[in-house]
Amino acid sequence: MFSLTVLGSGSKGNCSLVATSQCRLLLDAGFSARQIVQRLASIGVDPQSLDGILITHEHSDHVSGLNTFCRRFGVPIFANPLTAETLGHGVLDDWASWNLFATGSVFSIKDIEVQSFYVPHDAVDPAAFVFTADEGSIGFLTDLGYAPKLALERVRHVDMLVVETNHDERMLQEDSKRPWSVKQRILSRHGHLSNEAAAKLVASIAGDRLRRVVLGHLSRDCNRPELALEAMQRAGITGIDLHCADQHTVSPGFTVLPATQSTVREQVNPVRTQGRCNEHAQHPFDLGWQAG
Repeated sequence: MFSLTVLGSGSKGNCSLVATSQCRLLLDAGFSARQIVQRLASIGVDPQSLDGILITHEHSDHVSGLNTFCRRFGVPIFANPLTAETLGHGVLDDWASWNLFATGSVFSIKDIEVQSFYVPHDAVDPAAFVFTADEGSIGFLTDLGYAPKLALERVRHVDMLVVETNHDERMLQEDSKRPWSVKQRILSRHGHLSNEAAAKLVASIAGDRLRRVVLGHLSRDCNRPELALEAMQRAGITGIDLHCADQHTVSPGFTVLPATQSTVREQVNPVRTQGRCNEHAQHPFDLGWQAG
C-alpha cells in the first residue's frame, strides 16, 4: 500500500508522511518534535520506524522541529548540499546522518523512488519531489512563486498531487498586518502560489492519471479553504478528489490505487537513466565546515 498523510500544512508548519509497507518517509519537519511525535502517534506510527526525512528547503515552517526530532530518534536527513550546509551552520552543525542528493537527481530509499527537481522560491536551493512506488506516484509542489515548465512536466503523470494554495490575492492585498514589501515577496516569482495560480496549474496537468489533489500551505490570514476550493471549481477541475490540508489537523490517509506497473515509473520519470538510482542519496555529508 502506497499512501500519503499530511500531518499538518500551513504558514506555521508543514510535515507529511509518505509510506509503503516497506518504507516510511517524512517530508519536512516544520512542527516541534513533540507535535510531530503526537501527530505520528495519532495514526499509529512510531518515529523510530521512519527511514528518513526529506527537506524541501531551510525555512522555519519546514524545519523547526528537525534538530530535536532527529537527535531524539536518529532519523537520517536527506537534503541537497546547499540546504544541508545552511542548516549545518545553524542548529545541526554537528549532525552526522546526512544523505545528500543533487537537485534534479533520482534516488531510491528502500522501495520508494524519489525524483527531485528545482522550484523557484526565496531559499538557497528549494526542491520539490515526486515519489514513485509500484502502485503509482505522489507529487509535492509547494513553496514556489510560479511553476516552470520542468516542474509541470515532472508532476504531469502523478496519481496524487500536493500543491500549494497559499493565498487569495484579494485577501493578501487587503491585509493590513503585512507591509507592502512582504506582499511583494509573496506575490513575486520566488514567493508563493495563489489559489488562482494553483488552479491553473492543476487544470494544465489534469488528465487520466491524476485522481486526487491535496491543497496545502494555506495562509492563516490571507486564505480560507472554501476560497481555495472555489478557485479549483472555477478552473473547471472536475472528476478529481479535492482535499484542503489543515495546519492543526492530521489528514486522512490517502492511498494510491495500483496502476499498470510497467508504465508508472517510466511516465513520471521520462529522463531517468539506468543506474542513477542511488547515485547521490547514500553519500554521507562531508563539507569543509564539518571537518575536524
